[in-house]
Formats: sequence, C-alpha cells, structure tokens
Amino acid sequence: MTQLWRYTNPVEITFGIGAIGELKQKIAGRNYCIVTYGDNPSFVDLARKIEHDAGPALVTIRDVEPNPSFIGLRVACASLSASPKEPEVIVALGGGSVIDTVKVLAATGSDFSRVQAYLEGRAGPETLSSTPIIAVPTTSGTGSEVTCWATVWDTEAKKKYSLARPNLYPECAILDPALTVGVPKSLTLSTGLDALSHALESIWNVNANPVSANHAVFAASEVLEVLPSLLDNLDDVEKRSRIARASMSAGLAFSNTKTALAHSLSYYLTLHHGTVHGIACSFSLPAVMRSVIGRDANCDAVLKRIFGTDLNRGADNLEAFITGLGVSTKATDYGVAQKDWVDAIEDALVGERGRNFIGTREAVLAAAA
Repeated sequence: MTQLWRYTNPVEITFGIGAIGELKQKIAGRNYCIVTYGDNPSFVDLARKIEHDAGPALVTIRDVEPNPSFIGLRVACASLSASPKEPEVIVALGGGSVIDTVKVLAATGSDFSRVQAYLEGRAGPETLSSTPIIAVPTTSGTGSEVTCWATVWDTEAKKKYSLARPNLYPECAILDPALTVGVPKSLTLSTGLDALSHALESIWNVNANPVSANHAVFAASEVLEVLPSLLDNLDDVEKRSRIARASMSAGLAFSNTKTALAHSLSYYLTLHHGTVHGIACSFSLPAVMRSVIGRDANCDAVLKRIFGTDLNRGADNLEAFITGLGVSTKATDYGVAQKDWVDAIEDALVGERGRNFIGTREAVLAAAA
C-alpha cells in the first residue's frame, strides 16, 4: 500500500541572472525596510540601488550576526524601532543569517522579548506577528529563502532554538546567482556543504516523501558534481547558478522534512567549539550515511540515485569528496574529545532534529567509532 504523504511550499520563486531587477515589482509600492550586512561596500551599493528603484526604505538595518543570537537580535529589533512606521514588508538582502534575522523581525517587530518568550515556551504563537518577507539570498547553501523557520542561538545559555511558524515562509524569493559571485572561497565551501547536508538529511528522514526526494537527489548530485570545480573558479557564473539552484532545491526538500542527525550534531560543535555551520553539519555525513544503509528500502533507493548501487562504496566516495575539499570527517580534529563526541551523539539522537533520523543509536555509534 502506498504510504500517505504531503508536500507544500508557498514561496513564489524568481530565479536567474538579473532577477534582482524584479524586486521593485515584488515590493509593489509598500512601505518596506531592508535588512543586510554593514561591513561590505557591495551590500551598501545594493541597498542604494534597491532604494533608487523602489523608493526610499523606511530604515536599513545592518545589525546582523553570522549566527543570530539573543543578544544580537535585541540590537536588530531596536534598530527596527527607528522606523517612522511599521513596515508592510521586509527585504532580506544577504545570506542565511540575514534571512533568519528577518524572520525574527517579522515575528516580533521591535520587541525581541516576544520571540524570546515564545522560544522559551512562556508564550504562545498568538503573541507573534507575521510581516511579509521578500528574501534575496546572496549565498548558496542555507535554503532559508524557501523555509518557514530561523535558527536562533542563546550563546549565554549554550542553547539553540528554532523559530518555526507557517506564516514565516517568505512571500517570495528572488535568486540572482550573479549576487553570489563575490562570495569568498571559504564561505562558498561551507555554504555548498550546508546545501549537501540539507539534501541528504531530508532523505534519511521520517518525514521524507517522493517530492522532497526528487529535490534532494537533484541538489546533492549537483553539489557533488559542481562544487569542487567552482572552488577552483569562483567567478564562473554558470557554476554559481548551478549551485544556487541546488541550494534552493535542497531548501525545497528540507522545507517539508526538516533536517536530521547531522544537523543535530552540528549544534554542539558550533556552540562549544565555534565550528562554522556548513562544516559542522557536513563533516559527519559519511558516518551517518554508513549507519543508515539497509535500514529503509525507500531511503536506500533514493541514495542509490545519487551514489550508485553500492551504497557502502558511495559512503566512501562521499568521505573522499569531503576530505578532498580539505574538510576533516573526524570529530576529534575539531577539538572534541572522543568521550564528549559520544555524549554529543547520545544527546543529538534525542533532540528535535535527531528524532527525524530513521537510523538507530547502535548503528550511529558504531559508524562514529
């Protein structure tokens, strides 16, 4: 009997070189604010161009951290209070950290305490707002432009939260691969691996379905084929376009499944060892893949579309791919003691994302040994 499944994604997507020219039409005369980076002249110029085309923004917010935290988000929310009126739409111009920051602003306005209370379980969703979002990603990896959640970090308490509400899907996403051409090699690498992790994590997942699987197969196959050569030629617009589309497809996959064990493990490395997210969530992929082989016929069938019929060899090839990019697949190389890593695996398996994983504790611990 065919298993019941569902797939939905409400984001309108505009993709292609020059797609940012559609932004004025998407703003459609509404009062808007821009959220972007403050330490890069190219983003200053882009924000100015947007205002030239669409009219002045109510306010431009540049208080964005690489990993949005309670502390930094309070500052961003305070910056929003400088707006002379409530924005009717918020434009997110940047990578995943910018888009995640915008989702928090869309849910809470200038008062961060509302989102904090919700994340900590002290208030219900009725306390949150939902200002429309236009996402213009400038990196290829997070897929945040087509998901309804944002990762939020309480760095003081060493906790990670996910702000997840159906009304936080962006109204539309404008993906212009030309905006990613200036992304440096290290960020191109980590975001590309993030996209690969999103794709694979959506496959060994209790929420996987045929539509998410098709997106995941395309995304993973493209990253595996294109990322190494892109890293050798960062100005190749065609390869940038392929990775941007792969990242978007991975986002469309895990927008319905969420992530699984590798991401659950990554939070420990990021919080306690400062490991960059894209590396933290991808270095364990070969071990996680080995642990899941033979566990589920549907999962195996999807993985074979990417790695071929011999999945054990496929896991070896995946490890060679990652190490070939200069990324270690050993937790101890990131400053983690073996005992602490075993403890982190135990904790990750019972976490929200770990519970999405179809594998077993015993198989994961054996693969990670």
